[in-house]
Amino acid sequence: MNKKRPVNLDLSTIKLPLSALTSITHRITGVIMFVGLIFLFWAWDVSLSSPEGFEAVKATLQTNFLAKFVLWGLLSALAYHCVAGFKHLIMDLDIGVNLESGHKMSQAVVLVSVVLILLAGVWVW
Repeated sequence: MNKKRPVNLDLSTIKLPLSALTSITHRITGVIMFVGLIFLFWAWDVSLSSPEGFEAVKATLQTNFLAKFVLWGLLSALAYHCVAGFKHLIMDLDIGVNLESGHKMSQAVVLVSVVLILLAGVWVW
């Protein structure tokens, strides 16, 4: 084993580039959406069970702050995940794979996602 290799045990000193952060966030939003399916399937099941169930889900989503927050969070995760996924599809076509254009595409992902998340917040509230 080479004893002269660099060892960095303090993870707070590692600075990841924006493209790495957007990729990690893409994975995190995928997990959020997967877990959020529990809430969505429950609401869907209750709303399709009867007209009263539909009205109960509708009233909950219109009045309950926590339900609105969860819905907004799921919509935000979906928006970010779709935009970042589109970036990954573009990169699969060998477009934007160098360092500079990858950084610009990551900036575009963040900008478009922020706009979509704000629009989702306006729509939910």
